[in-house]
Amino acid sequence: MKQRDLALFRNLLQARRQEILTEADRAVGAMNGHERITYADPADRAALESDRNFVLRLRDRERKLLGKIDEAFARIEDGSYGRCEECGGPIGIERLKARPVTTLCIECKSSQEAREKGR
Repeated sequence: MKQRDLALFRNLLQARRQEILTEADRAVGAMNGHERITYADPADRAALESDRNFVLRLRDRERKLLGKIDEAFARIEDGSYGRCEECGGPIGIERLKARPVTTLCIECKSSQEAREKGR
């Protein structure tokens, strides 16, 4: 992969990483603000808990994505970024732009999904 392309993906990954961290800080601040509020109505309390659980699930998904971003940075450094882990072929630039943390080319990903669907 060209150095210019690697720089593009490094920037995309760094921007996404920063976006996740900023959103996580904001979410934690918002959740801490709700700690001081008491709700007499059980339905209000249930709605708050439901919203909090939803936010926590999102943060967990983003935590996992941060790990994948770190792995992508490691692949950029070791020269394996943009190569399919399964077949060793190149991962298309457009696929990497859509999902910069991907490790499989579109053909291998499609095969993987077909296998999982058949279980």
